[in-house]
Amino acid sequence: MKQRGIESLLVTHLPDVRYLCGFTGSNAFLAITANRAAMFTDGRYIAQAREETKGARVVIAAKSARDEACRWLSSTGVKHCAFDPESTTVAGLALSRKALSPGHRAFFQPLAEPLVSNLRLIKDEEELRLMKQAAQMGVDLFHELLPQLHPGIPETTVAALLEHSARTRGADGMSFETIVASGIRSALPHGRATAQRLPRKGFLTLDFGVILKGYCSDMTRTVFLGRPTQRERITYDAVREAQQAAVAAVKPGVSCGEVDEAARSVLRKAGLAEYFTHSTGHGVGLEIHEAPRIAADQSQSLLPGMVVTIEPGIYIAGEFGVRIEDMVAVTRQGGQILTPASTGWTQL
Repeated sequence: MKQRGIESLLVTHLPDVRYLCGFTGSNAFLAITANRAAMFTDGRYIAQAREETKGARVVIAAKSARDEACRWLSSTGVKHCAFDPESTTVAGLALSRKALSPGHRAFFQPLAEPLVSNLRLIKDEEELRLMKQAAQMGVDLFHELLPQLHPGIPETTVAALLEHSARTRGADGMSFETIVASGIRSALPHGRATAQRLPRKGFLTLDFGVILKGYCSDMTRTVFLGRPTQRERITYDAVREAQQAAVAAVKPGVSCGEVDEAARSVLRKAGLAEYFTHSTGHGVGLEIHEAPRIAADQSQSLLPGMVVTIEPGIYIAGEFGVRIEDMVAVTRQGGQILTPASTGWTQL
């Protein structure tokens, strides 16, 4: 804040609040000045806030936690308070301004670029340890699930098996709504589980992740039920080659755009590029989608401590789809795969 000339900061994005002071409740406003920090919440969290919060004074608001945080900042004598426009809604900003007298409406000023989320880009050793545990849990869930898959099981049952096992193993919850897409539905990049039953013949895409002590995992594997056609095998092999090429491209100093191109160029040579309809990956951490974005024309350079997904896919509408995804930690030497389940052809 000092380096960027920021007098004070109001943090409203809950993952940012958790990152800075450890509080995990659903209502929190962290107010920071040059020499003081206070975390405002409500009466539901008296015990939890005092137990979890580090580095900030806990204030239990009698009415609005936002209002009290804003008034506290104004009372410290600072002239302006910064906020992150990427995570502050128009309505939220209006409420913050309303908490102050009309003469202080210019008190809140948007950050030119994100501050806390940029800090969150680089994971420390403890964060990486937790993310490795979350990723390994996902791998274990996948291996446990495979013997239970057979034609006729509803996709929703497959999702339930994964999610129940995750909870049994100690997960806080799932990182996102589990994707189970079989047969022609595998051509849907975000084909969430339905009552459709697994087919006797066709691809099955499983995209899921767990939250462990606040940190997310994310992985995708595509398996095949029955006997494939030559075209289905060739398409799978092309996606696997593209995924491996992008993983191999992950190194410090390499741009996100270059990693994306490593995957895209393989599919271009295979004549399948038109069916790759999304970016190659994204950052992951306290949120399932974080910076950086692994996509075309992204100039952000990878740095040690970043954790990204590498997930190229091919989606041929009305026929089938294939996606393979790993979490990869950027190290000083290159990239370390955190989800070491086999990406080889799996036929059930």
